[in-house]
Amino acid sequence: MALSSIEDARSDIDLAALVQTYSALLFRVAHSVLRSRAEAEDVVQDVFVRVLEHRLSLPAVRDMRVWLIRIAWNLAIDRRRRIRPQQMDEGFAETLVARSIPADQSVAETQQIQAVLREIERLPKKERDVLLLSALEELETPEMAKVLGRSESAIRALLFRARMRLRERLEKRGDA
Repeated sequence: MALSSIEDARSDIDLAALVQTYSALLFRVAHSVLRSRAEAEDVVQDVFVRVLEHRLSLPAVRDMRVWLIRIAWNLAIDRRRRIRPQQMDEGFAETLVARSIPADQSVAETQQIQAVLREIERLPKKERDVLLLSALEELETPEMAKVLGRSESAIRALLFRARMRLRERLEKRGDA
């Protein structure tokens, strides 16, 4: 077996491991931005196409998780600019509610989550971005800073403002 064939096989194994390890996370990142299963799945595929295109530079990537999230985030943001709000899946809130609760409680929680998501959508873009990455994707401040290309102190300030603004709006509506 030629050396390049061995390297190609190793690259395929690494890609398969990356897909298995990160595809669910990347889907959640894309879906939190796009609220469309089909669009989020397309983003995940596009991320791994980018990985293939840049496979030779993969050893230089310091934090693979953050690098992949950043690609998914940017691709999702680009896609979001192109899709109409009607294409966004209203069932997104339902995916955030526990399945083990009674139906009436599930409906009430879904409605409350939908109200929160509507208010998140109304936040200024920078605040909305950090809130989505923090709350839905559970990224830490250093990871968010890398994904969004900002300083950690800027991320903390944006997150604080986003949480305060969201809390005020929900209290005003009576949804807090």
